[in-house]
Amino acid sequence: MKHLSGLDATFLHFETPEMPMHVGSLNVLQLPDDYEGDFYEDAKVFMASRIHLADVFTRKLALMPFDLSNPVWVEDDDVDIDYHVRHITLPRPGTNRQLQQYVARLHSSLIDRSRPMWEFYIIDGLKSGHVALYTKVHHAGIDGQAGVALGKAIFDLQPTGRVVKPPRDKPRRGSYQLGMAELATAALRNTAAQYVKLYKMLPALGKAISSLATPGEGPGATDVQELVKRFDMRAPRTAFNVSITNQRSFAGRTIPLADTKAIARHFGVSLNDVVLATVSGALRKYFQDSNDLPEQPLIAGVPVSLREAGDETANNQASMMLVSLATDIKDPLERLRAINKSSSASKATVNKFRAVMLDDFPMFGAPWLMSGMASTIGRSGLVNVLPPATNVAISNVAGAPFPMYFAGALVTCYYPVSIASHGCALNVTVQSYNGRMDYGLIACRRAVPDITEIGDYMLAEHQALMALMEKVPPVAGDASAAKAMDASIPKAVLGNLDHDPEEVRRPPAPTKAAPRRSPAKAAAAPASAEEGGAARAAPVRPARKRPAAKATADAPKRLPPAAPAKRAARSKKAAAPAAGR
Repeated sequence: MKHLSGLDATFLHFETPEMPMHVGSLNVLQLPDDYEGDFYEDAKVFMASRIHLADVFTRKLALMPFDLSNPVWVEDDDVDIDYHVRHITLPRPGTNRQLQQYVARLHSSLIDRSRPMWEFYIIDGLKSGHVALYTKVHHAGIDGQAGVALGKAIFDLQPTGRVVKPPRDKPRRGSYQLGMAELATAALRNTAAQYVKLYKMLPALGKAISSLATPGEGPGATDVQELVKRFDMRAPRTAFNVSITNQRSFAGRTIPLADTKAIARHFGVSLNDVVLATVSGALRKYFQDSNDLPEQPLIAGVPVSLREAGDETANNQASMMLVSLATDIKDPLERLRAINKSSSASKATVNKFRAVMLDDFPMFGAPWLMSGMASTIGRSGLVNVLPPATNVAISNVAGAPFPMYFAGALVTCYYPVSIASHGCALNVTVQSYNGRMDYGLIACRRAVPDITEIGDYMLAEHQALMALMEKVPPVAGDASAAKAMDASIPKAVLGNLDHDPEEVRRPPAPTKAAPRRSPAKAAAAPASAEEGGAARAAPVRPARKRPAAKATADAPKRLPPAAPAKRAARSKKAAAPAAGR
């Protein structure tokens, strides 16, 4: 058995039916042009040969008696592939909108805790001929970076795959279950070890605190003021800061990674600052539409990885920092600079305490109390009146810079699907992949019924930052370095999951990938603009009063036709064929 850390177990104890605590992704797959098999059946065989490569696929929970301590992971020697890998066919016409609505619904249901806590869905019926892969894994088992490591087990660098050594035979335990005495003894030992670990960390914690207030080597008293300021950032109340239901809305957007890097170099900020600024500008426009923009800047909760380089352990090693989104500033460039200043200060504060930030801590007797509190807070309405800690969660995960394949099919996109929570109904997670920045927006559908508008505004904000590069000199006057695009990184097409599927243009492969079409699909009409049209930029809408929450994911609003992307003329690439999203 393996004990869950305190941080891992927190995702279990805070989970409620309204607030599932799993994370996932939406990948659209392009099948080889000569493919004639049943991809769902092939995917099951493929996964059956890979599940031993990652612990998350073969371990399940064993609960402690009376929830007196954290559960433990135990090996499941009888994983039911037919249960974990499922098949869905979208109803006609199989549009992108239908796909994202289905993903939102799948993401709203809890994972069965009596089995290994993961589910894969093969979704076909897309009118483009592509196949989608939606995955979800409980957050108790992985964080963002561990998820990237998990991807190494199921993705390949070539369509032909790689040779995977089969697992060694293990003796089957049959129906053997851990006894109460055995679990209770393990809980007491683990709790004692956690207290010892905490005790050993006290000197380092005291040193970190004293260094903040001691003049001399460090900034001294100003550090204390900054520390207080970091923890005293007060988020204004918005429509996002409410108790949520289990209904979800989802949207995906793509921005070229090369463009994002160019903006960061030009203005002398980090890539993560550009991501925060893109979301900030979108939220500013979104709240201006309904005259709900707070006077105080919105605050983002940004996860910070505590994982050491090379550590691919399937657990959570992260903390959280607060960053001002400077939504009270009208000018996009000044807003970007204010975000950079706030994030730099928060990072500095986190770095001072990184060595003493715990991902494991004693919780003896606390699980039942935490579960009760989570349910009470969510259903009592307290979240609607308590001061919010953050307005939105924004996470940026570095992914593979090269194309990957799943069961021989090309992965064309990597949209993250994360967690909406009580008091923070919107989560924006970004995953870089093969020259793309894929933004996954997940929210409570009742709190954020028009999530597609936020996605459109993000694309518009990106274009505004790109336009500023033509008007504002680069930092340090290094124009050539600021405007140069990394030639080793393929450029993605600016687009979104609702209207214009896109695919990263890549060097020609020995076997050209193309959608597989059945005889019925082959006789269908040519692809529409939604399937394979040129990439579009988000429309910039005038400020307006947003109607009461009538537009839902089940009855989406029709957006007006978008204008061509401003940078399309400078790109040598045309929009790629439909990615089936």
